[in-house]
Amino acid sequence: MTSSGKCPFSPSSLTATAGAGTSSSDWWPELVNLNILHQHNPKANPLSEEFSYAESFAQLNYQALKADLAALMTDSQDWWPADWGHYGGLFIRMAWHSAGTYRIGDGRGGASTGNQRFSPLNSWPDNDNLDKARRLLWPIKQKYGNKISWADLFILTGNVALESMGFKTFGFAGGRVDIWEPELDINWGNETVWLGDERYSGNRELDAPLAAVQMGLIYVNPEGPNGNPNPGASGIDVRETFARMAMDDAETVALVAGGHTFGKCHGAGSKELIGPAPEGAPLEEMGLGWKNQLGSGKGADTNTSGIEGAWKPNPTRWDMGYFDMLFGYEWELVKSPADAWQWRAKNVKEEHLIPDAHMPGLKHAPIMTTADLSLRFAPFYEPISRYYHQNPDAFADAFARAWFKLTHRDLGPRSNYLGPEAPAEILIWQDPIPPADLPLLDSSAIDEIKQLIRNSGFTVSELVETAWASASTFRGSDKRGGANGARLRLEPQCNWAVNQPQKLKAVLGRLSEIQSAFNSNRSKGGLLSLADLIVLAGGVGVELAAAAAGFQLTVPFSPGRNDASQAETDVASFAALEPQADGFRNYEKITTGKMAEHLLVDRAQLLGLSAPEMTVLVAGLRVLGVSNSAGHGVFTERVGSLSNDFFVNLLDMQIVWAPSPEHAGSYEGRDRSSGFKRFSASRVDLLFGSNSQLRAIAEIYAQSDGAQRFVLDFCSAWTKVMNLDRFDLPA
Repeated sequence: MTSSGKCPFSPSSLTATAGAGTSSSDWWPELVNLNILHQHNPKANPLSEEFSYAESFAQLNYQALKADLAALMTDSQDWWPADWGHYGGLFIRMAWHSAGTYRIGDGRGGASTGNQRFSPLNSWPDNDNLDKARRLLWPIKQKYGNKISWADLFILTGNVALESMGFKTFGFAGGRVDIWEPELDINWGNETVWLGDERYSGNRELDAPLAAVQMGLIYVNPEGPNGNPNPGASGIDVRETFARMAMDDAETVALVAGGHTFGKCHGAGSKELIGPAPEGAPLEEMGLGWKNQLGSGKGADTNTSGIEGAWKPNPTRWDMGYFDMLFGYEWELVKSPADAWQWRAKNVKEEHLIPDAHMPGLKHAPIMTTADLSLRFAPFYEPISRYYHQNPDAFADAFARAWFKLTHRDLGPRSNYLGPEAPAEILIWQDPIPPADLPLLDSSAIDEIKQLIRNSGFTVSELVETAWASASTFRGSDKRGGANGARLRLEPQCNWAVNQPQKLKAVLGRLSEIQSAFNSNRSKGGLLSLADLIVLAGGVGVELAAAAAGFQLTVPFSPGRNDASQAETDVASFAALEPQADGFRNYEKITTGKMAEHLLVDRAQLLGLSAPEMTVLVAGLRVLGVSNSAGHGVFTERVGSLSNDFFVNLLDMQIVWAPSPEHAGSYEGRDRSSGFKRFSASRVDLLFGSNSQLRAIAEIYAQSDGAQRFVLDFCSAWTKVMNLDRFDLPA
């Protein structure tokens, strides 16, 4: 922590320069941050655009790398000595904290980008001294180069650390591709000081999509909520936070107990002696932070969390010691040398005293944090903890699986997994889809299906809206959702309000009839999946709309999707993908007022869209009649025609816009001369005329020569969204 306690960065990605003494919100109260749509510019990437990490990883001598990592575990360096001569605990924490930022609400965070190298994560109080772990790894990263990403190396190192201390892991899969600059799209919280907690409302209700309880923490405050050493209250925080990170109660207990089987906490002395975090440290520190002025500043003098001590004897060996200590002793509340609340075992037997990590002859009683004691005293955790204590094999299996889930949750489908240790077992949280084993539909079959669709009596909006509902569930953050699997027909997606369930059921029923009719008459070749049919039908709708506007268009289509079953769908997990707002469909589950336009941009970022792509998709969907909000934004008299009318009418100076006197958050566009009401709009619709950047894009398509460009650009953006989850297609 810096001496001032302030974050050495702005936790908000929304920045602007205003006049002296004036906040940006005073000048631009509705500023929308489009920068998140254009982050990670290839110009920032030192590797060529032709670089393929999968191809590079295939050249890796995987076993040699693991051998080098295993040797590193006991190669203690004077500049940062290993506890008990073993770096295992440090590297487990590094991997855990790399993966543990994941939250299921928006799929952001997690291990898949190597973002721990950058601000703000590299300077979080909870990541104190993990900069040392990354420097210890540098010689190995330097040796193996681009054959292993930092993101993969963090997780593999954690696995090797566990294995080197006698634990059998569930497996490891590579495939994480490094980023080269901090992420702008992740909301880590609005607090401006470390460990602030201005993220609650009501009865301690944590703001969505946040998961950690305070700014700069991965999970919870180990001393208890806001430093209050109450194990019961801490258990409530632990449960909520881990649930938001995709873990149930059993997985939570396994992770906490398994992770704390190794290593120790560090709180040797006053936190006032600790220098600034890496992003605020002096130049000569070369990217390191938290320089400690206590004694040597390392080894026995290390100060990280402020809590001091180990949980169990033999901290470099897998055993049942954590639960033996947790249930074997009563615990007294004490302060650490760094003045942090912690718990110390009473009347400890000689065999349970723990040798000091650095000072021969010195021994200590086991310690627990307040969060640890919640595993014993929280009623929802205590039975699980006792079961694991009495069943060591079940505990080992549960920790192995939970660790694998923690470290692979955001890697995406199993088809993204690389390396020889990727487990063969299929897990429900991997969102499995049966492989499409039959030959792909050929061009003649596709033409036949398209004709069946055209003859079926569907409207353009029905075809387009259904395909959008299926494909737009995709999240690039954790590579979940999308059209593959046709989960649109399954719980929970079939009943999401945004999908207009009754209308959707009717459309899917008619599409299923086409699927059955086609498959029953095929004597050879591939079968038609509903997943493929939904996307193909959407493409037919776009083609019909383009023809109505006077343009001949063939929407690209790549067969190969398959249908998942309800048994292959984790209903609770998929519920997190339900959009609270989808500006593309003019939908808000709960009216959010001024936030609607921000949520549109947020969703566009999750879909990997640029500002122009977002613009043409919104405009195209509107003129095709896709708008859940009473027809708002349908700025055309020829619904179903892929025209540029949305832009033309939005920018027409003969139309005057004003808030609707009847519907809050809605607007009316009236003829400037007659006062006749021409159109209605949402905040999202008017964004493309009010925001200067988006208006500049809209003007391109509203010009007399913009109609054809609009059709082609809409088709390109549409195809991109339809294929977002097709990791089997060439990039």
